[in-house]
Amino acid sequence: MREIAHKKDIPTKLTVEIEKLSNLGYGIARVDGYVIFVENACPGDRVKIKLIKKNKNYGNAIIEEIIEPSAHRVSPICSMQKVCGACQLQFIDYDFQLKLKKEIVQDTIRGLDIEIKDVIPSPKITEYRRKIQYPVSETKNSKRIIAGYYKPNSHELVNIKYCPIQPKFCDEIIDFIRNSASGFGISGYNEKQHSGDLRHVVIRSSEYNNKNLVILVINSIKVLDKVKNLAHRIYSELDNIAGVGINLNPEKTNLIMGKNTQIVEGENFIEEKLCNKIFKVGADTFFQVNPTSANNIFEYVKKYISENFENPLILDAYAGITAFGICLSDIAKKVVSVEEVKASVDLATKIIKENNIKNVELHNMDAGKFFEKELNTKGRKFDVTVLDPPRKGCTKESLDYAMKLTNEKIIYASCNPSTLARDLKYLTENGCTVDFIQPFDMFPHTYHIENVAIISL
Repeated sequence: MREIAHKKDIPTKLTVEIEKLSNLGYGIARVDGYVIFVENACPGDRVKIKLIKKNKNYGNAIIEEIIEPSAHRVSPICSMQKVCGACQLQFIDYDFQLKLKKEIVQDTIRGLDIEIKDVIPSPKITEYRRKIQYPVSETKNSKRIIAGYYKPNSHELVNIKYCPIQPKFCDEIIDFIRNSASGFGISGYNEKQHSGDLRHVVIRSSEYNNKNLVILVINSIKVLDKVKNLAHRIYSELDNIAGVGINLNPEKTNLIMGKNTQIVEGENFIEEKLCNKIFKVGADTFFQVNPTSANNIFEYVKKYISENFENPLILDAYAGITAFGICLSDIAKKVVSVEEVKASVDLATKIIKENNIKNVELHNMDAGKFFEKELNTKGRKFDVTVLDPPRKGCTKESLDYAMKLTNEKIIYASCNPSTLARDLKYLTENGCTVDFIQPFDMFPHTYHIENVAIISL
C-alpha cells in the first residue's frame, strides 16, 4: 500500500489531474496519496493549483490555471458563478452533473450492496428555484442597499442582479425593493453590529400560476411603518404579487425568519400544483423549492405503490403539509399522516378539504411518539410507510417503530445521502432489504441530490 505523503512534503503550487467530485462539490486530486480538494474543478481537468490550507490528511486548493479543461467543462450560465456560492457545478455540462451526482450517492452508500439507478433529471434546469431567500445589507459609504448571496465560506454579500436559477420576475421584485427601500428611510442590515432594518427578502413563487408571496424580514420587535409603506408599494406597483408580509427577527441569529409574520397586503399563501392537487404554501411552510422535480418524485412513488399494491393502508411520517399523503390518496385505502408542527397540520387540513379528499387521517404529534401510541393502542400495521425526514434523518427508535408498524415496504425520501446511508445500514442490519435507490435532481448546478429508497421488510 502506497504511503501517504506528509503535508510538509507537498509543495504549495502543483499541477494535478482532477479525478472525481466530492460530496460537497469540490474536485478531488491526489498527490502521493495526499487528497486535495480543489474549488471549481471538474473531473478530467488538468490544472495548476495553489494550496491555501494543509490539514493532516487533506488540503484545500484553488485553481491558478486550467492547462487542459475536461471535456465536460462549459461556460457558466451566470457571470457570478465563482463568487456567488449558490451554484457550485454550473461550469459542468448538465448530463455529466447527473453522472457525478450518481457517483456521489454510490460513494456515500459504499459498503452497502444496493443498486443505485441513474439520476432522474429536473424538468427545468433554469428558473426552477421557487423559494428565494436573499440577505440584505448596505454599502459602507454610500449606504446603497444590496441583496444577493454570500461568497463561498464567508459572510461577504454579493449583490446579485440576475440569477438564472430563479424566475426573472423574482429578480425584478428584488431589484424594486433594492431601489425603493432607501426612499422610505429603510436601511440594510449590518450583521456585525446587529443594526439596520431590512435583514432578508424571502419570496415564495408559484410554478402553477406565477403568483408571488413577498416577505420582508426586519430587525425589529414590531412592525415599522416605513416597512409597511414599502410593502404597500410592492403590492400596488408590481404584477403577480399574491401578498406581502413583514417578519420580525430582532435576534442575533443565523435563522432567516423569526416566529412572527404579519401579512399586510393580500394573501398569506401562494398556490402550487402537484399530482393534480392544489397546495397552499405559506411564508414558512416546508415545501420543495423545485416543484417540477418534486412532482416527479411524488408521481414516481405513486406509480410504484399503485403497481405493487391494491388499496394499501399508507403511513406518511414527517409529513409536513402532507404532500406525499395527499398525492398518494388517489391510490390508497387510507393515508395516515403524522407531523409535529401544528401550522403544517392546520394547512394540510385546509388543503385536504379544498381538494375534497376523504381518506387522509391527520395527526399533530412527534413521529416517534405517534409510532409508540399506534403500536400500543390501535395495533394497525401499514402496507407502506413513507419516511420523509429532515436532513438529520431518522432516529434509531423511529426506524425500529417503522419496521414494527409496516407489513411490506418502507419508502424513504432523503435530501442527505450521508444520513440516508446511516439509516439504511441500520435497517439492513435489522433484517430489511433495500431494493434500490432512485436519485432525483432537485437542485441543478449544485452538489445536492434527493433520493428515494425502496425498502422491503
